[in-house]
Amino acid sequence: MVELIILGSCGSIGLQTLDIVREFKDKFSVLGISVGSNLEKAKEVIKEFKPQIVVARSKEDKEILETEFDNIKFLFGDEGLVLLATYDKENKNIKLVNALVGTVGLLPTIEAIKIGRNIALANKETLVIAGEIVMKLAKEHNVTIFPIDSEHSAIYQALVGENIKDIKKIIITASGGSLRDYGREELVNVTKERVLAHPNWNMGNKITVDSATMMNKGFEVIEAHHLFGVEYDKIETVIHKESIIHSIVEYNDSSMKAQMANSDMRMPILYALSYPERFKYNNSLNLIGLNLSFNKMDYNRYPCLKMALDSARKGNIYPTVLNASNDCAVKLFLEDKINFLMIEEIVKEALENVEEVEILDLDTILNVEKQVKENILQKYGRGN
Repeated sequence: MVELIILGSCGSIGLQTLDIVREFKDKFSVLGISVGSNLEKAKEVIKEFKPQIVVARSKEDKEILETEFDNIKFLFGDEGLVLLATYDKENKNIKLVNALVGTVGLLPTIEAIKIGRNIALANKETLVIAGEIVMKLAKEHNVTIFPIDSEHSAIYQALVGENIKDIKKIIITASGGSLRDYGREELVNVTKERVLAHPNWNMGNKITVDSATMMNKGFEVIEAHHLFGVEYDKIETVIHKESIIHSIVEYNDSSMKAQMANSDMRMPILYALSYPERFKYNNSLNLIGLNLSFNKMDYNRYPCLKMALDSARKGNIYPTVLNASNDCAVKLFLEDKINFLMIEEIVKEALENVEEVEILDLDTILNVEKQVKENILQKYGRGN
């Protein structure tokens, strides 16, 4: 029985992780969770899974939950997340699932690594802004990071039994997002509702917007670079509208391994939790009549992807500025304070004003991220 601590239990990935726990009650149990602002959903999860420890977003939420549940340890805020991630430190049977969205997921990941806890990771920011720091720590503490993203799970599976040195290239597929059939001229007045209507995947709002701009795919390239130790020149992206092949690894002899499955995030979640075993999960792909298409990525159509790749190659503080500016811009878009195309304009402006740093440590990363967001909010987000 693997005990799970789930950060972001009421988000898209968190809830799908709980679906897996329901289906495999003899394999997994929930030891602790963090919850967001949806207290009704939080109460449902707590009642069903009966965790020992729960972290609320605020002190007020913590106090509300405490009045309804006995024999549960309640914490709150960022400090609570770190304490949750490192809860029961001596227990080697715990796996941390980091399903948080945003930089708030970074410190819990780092502290969990320091106590030698293996991690199933869905929090992109952990690797996008601090990949070198995180992977170095993971190596030092003999920690395995199991990717939950369908693309990185596919790469992970394709590399089992292979030598990293034999990789010719990694091909990360992209659905193209909700606006994939729109020309640039059609994006000017696109509505939030249209952007959030993804044709293939059921995801949270933030990642769905990132899929529409293709920033998400840029983040995935950065993540793959850190997770698998592969140079950026060996990582490509292609449009694959069907979202059946989740990624491909081509080897030096030109043979390819492609992982195929239905568009269901529960499958990569289950793989991350059960590895090296494969538990029976009934969601087979029907090959009859299946057609697969692949198209070249158009950077003029998706300038956010180009900015992400350029930032990745520049390194230093560029990925942090990229992530912070995008995070802020997407938030403004979801709050109806800017239009869709302003997302890329805000990111571009932030990257044009980057001042490189001499020492790229955790404090510097977090301080730069905070400053970038404050600058953007001051210009675009207040008083609108």
